[in-house]
Amino acid sequence: MEAKPERHTAGIRVVTPFRGMFAVRDQLMDELYTWLDARGLTYGPTFFRLHVVAMEADMDIEVGVVLDKPVDGDTRVIRGILPAGDYAFLKYVNHGRRANGTLIDWIRAQNLPMDVVENPAGDRFACRYEAYLTDPRSERMKTKWQIELAIRLQGQQA
Repeated sequence: MEAKPERHTAGIRVVTPFRGMFAVRDQLMDELYTWLDARGLTYGPTFFRLHVVAMEADMDIEVGVVLDKPVDGDTRVIRGILPAGDYAFLKYVNHGRRANGTLIDWIRAQNLPMDVVENPAGDRFACRYEAYLTDPRSERMKTKWQIELAIRLQGQQA
């Protein structure tokens, strides 16, 4: 568990079916890098944020980067915030299907409530994201990506 301060972001947020989510993620990453590079902005690791998780319906997803200060967006790129608070983290390589369950099981075993509203229309996370510690532009093989999964805990303010 680790306390994180509020962090400024720039990202692209879309609603997409679960089945095509990862192809959309990769396209959004390329689009976001092009937007950032055209403005000469420096940024931290790329993150993939799931705002609403609904495996049998549409997912509300965002690809973004952490910035030192807020920037103006445009019609496609939005300005955002990763909220402050305590987060549970798990680092892994490649696929996160098992990582997600492992982290959630650990959080529950510690009796720590996640900051999520669970409902039939989809789970709405206050903040659940995957930070790509390996730059996807320099390592194109996804099986080698080092990723950090983070889930914000409920009622835990930094």
